[in-house]
Amino acid sequence: MVRAGVFTRLGRLAVAKPKVVLGAAAVFFVLAGLAGGSVARHLSTGGLDDTGSQATRAAAILNRVFHQGSPDVALLVRARHGTVDDPAVAAAGTALTSELAAQPGVEQATSYWSLARVPPLRSKDGTTALVFGRVPGNQNHQNDVLKTLSPRFGRTTQLLEVRVTGFAEVFRQVTSQVQDDLKKAELIAVPLSMILLLFVFRGFVASALPLAVGGLAVVGTMFILRAVAATTEVSIFALNLTTGMGLGLGIDYSLLLVSRYREEVARTGTRDEAVIRTVETAGRTVAFSALTVAASLTALLVFPLVFLRSFAYAGIPVVLVAAVGAIVVLPAILVVLGPRVDALSVNRRPLPPVGEGFWHRVATVVMRRPVPIATVVIVVLVVLGTPFLHVHFGFPDDRVLPSSAAVSTAGQELRQDFPSSDAFPIWVVAPSSGSPTSRTGDIDRYAAALSQLQGVGRVDAFTGSYVRGNRVIRLASYASGFAARDATYLTVVPSVEPYSTQGEDVVHHVRALAAPFPVQVGGRTAALIDNKAAAFGRMPLAGGIIVLVSFVVLFALFGSVIVPVKAFLLNLLSLSATFGAMVWIFQDGHLSGILHFTPTGTIDLSTPILMFCVAFGLSMDYEVFLLSRVKEEYDRTGDNAASIALGLERSGRIITAAALLLAAVFLAFATSGVAFIKLFGVGLALAIAMDATIVRGALAPAFMRVAGDLNWWAPAPLRRLHDRFGAAELPTEPEPAPAVGDGRPLSSADRQLVAAERHEH
Repeated sequence: MVRAGVFTRLGRLAVAKPKVVLGAAAVFFVLAGLAGGSVARHLSTGGLDDTGSQATRAAAILNRVFHQGSPDVALLVRARHGTVDDPAVAAAGTALTSELAAQPGVEQATSYWSLARVPPLRSKDGTTALVFGRVPGNQNHQNDVLKTLSPRFGRTTQLLEVRVTGFAEVFRQVTSQVQDDLKKAELIAVPLSMILLLFVFRGFVASALPLAVGGLAVVGTMFILRAVAATTEVSIFALNLTTGMGLGLGIDYSLLLVSRYREEVARTGTRDEAVIRTVETAGRTVAFSALTVAASLTALLVFPLVFLRSFAYAGIPVVLVAAVGAIVVLPAILVVLGPRVDALSVNRRPLPPVGEGFWHRVATVVMRRPVPIATVVIVVLVVLGTPFLHVHFGFPDDRVLPSSAAVSTAGQELRQDFPSSDAFPIWVVAPSSGSPTSRTGDIDRYAAALSQLQGVGRVDAFTGSYVRGNRVIRLASYASGFAARDATYLTVVPSVEPYSTQGEDVVHHVRALAAPFPVQVGGRTAALIDNKAAAFGRMPLAGGIIVLVSFVVLFALFGSVIVPVKAFLLNLLSLSATFGAMVWIFQDGHLSGILHFTPTGTIDLSTPILMFCVAFGLSMDYEVFLLSRVKEEYDRTGDNAASIALGLERSGRIITAAALLLAAVFLAFATSGVAFIKLFGVGLALAIAMDATIVRGALAPAFMRVAGDLNWWAPAPLRRLHDRFGAAELPTEPEPAPAVGDGRPLSSADRQLVAAERHEH
């Protein structure tokens, strides 16, 4: 744990050698920018699946033994005149299939025409048919192939109109859209933050400081991500968190330090002394706040999905670099600038004296009526959280893109006009079935039984294609692809929406059906089921890590067991309300017109887990901001109600301003053209705003008012542990101390004695 004197020494370092500190920071910034500027090219666009799941094992066997897999690209081929069975159209469709199969990176291609015109590959009105292609390799490789292939095949000829869709093409466009949206979000967030900072600081120079710290955090983290990506897979979507949290926390931490610095300058009149005192108090708060945020993000490392782990790879360093920038670099800037930090001021007003202003009035109301206020806030949060009770999780598909996108219109037509979901088959792989030619009876009976399951449209196997228990066709050339020396596989094509409760039921039924040989069941719907099991199975461990590490950090900082428990319960209450609102907005689609997205009746599986860890950490961030000031006043006066009121009065303005700025950064992601990025941005903005206002401004102080001196209680053994190893640190220049009976101010030794006596009681 952080020992006494660390922050005093850091403050003195900034005062004694500010140019050395700034020179080192500048060198780091330049080198990190050069090394990390190209990080996006080294990140992955995949990582959405559990690498140890049954679905992943089935896909690996299917690829290794049969060189097969789910179709990565689908062509919707519409006859401009007549039907797809007209001779000229059929000849053009067959040629198109051969052309796709010949493309570099495409391993195989099949179509309505190459498979003897099987009805499921033709639309209900007969004007459109499907061509499927497989592009083996990881998502990055598929992106590279489709970047050339998609424009070439999205075309209109005299006979055919061709549109490109499919899983790989959708995610190629999602990746491209996210990269464009990230640039757009930065163009919105930075100027908006500057305007808001100018409003908060009332000065151009002071307003630029948080953006400098945020920029250092973003560039430094990109350098670290580049190093991490050299050793393991990192999702490109983690860059969104890097930008959002880098700017946001850089602003948050800088706002706290600069505000405290101005307060200390006004109190002491000595800028060097004010810098040291600021690092001792606000710097200490920032350090422990960063530890709590980083601890929450650490929990993402336990999940088997690369997508989620990547946000820990990005989030932990961005928090720590932002904290170092605020605690070490920013004080050095303040020393170099001196009085120029307030240059170019705009209508700057001094802070209201203690006992006046908006936050004083809020604190007064909360202290007078804590129980009614807490009751009302809890009822509101519970009501907001109720929609989460009917949450449904799913995978993102083409509908995460704008409805005007060509791939989205093609996907919608695929769902509406075709009787089965050939683009999302369920694979039943039997790697040790024995020779298929000697097991034709078993395969025939098993395939017929599979085709009779509810929600199954068709089953393709070595013995033929089956519908409702009957074999409808067998092409020897096509069936041979289902056989290896001692292995076989079957393709189950669902007749229901793949990413739905009915689609998941089909997979469960397939896995439950007795097979004549050992099988592995895979496919995109199976992967969704396995990912849910992996994510929810690891949630208790992730939650335990968050609770344990947050408890240790908060106990080390405040020496109380009540404070961490109260913080955890309030965070859960606040986050449940946020998740309820997200279900109401994004799953149920109540604001889809305003936010411009297509509701699917589901929420992306990974986003709520990510939001929980990030929002929990940020909630702890503001908890530390508030409690640090309250504890500082309580240690000085010993008056619980007065310290809560004064702590809220002094920190409320900073917390709400910081939350407004951070929420604005994340809200910029609401302009994204990808629905789950909108969900992430809007959800975090709402969580931050809700937590910093009604929770931290009303509910937390009300709870502390009711708890009284019990707020700072700990059992005697833990109290002794904290006294010995905790993070208590006496400032070098405390505020005027309370007087003893004869009117003489308490000395440093007297204060230590009073603190020890209070701890004993």
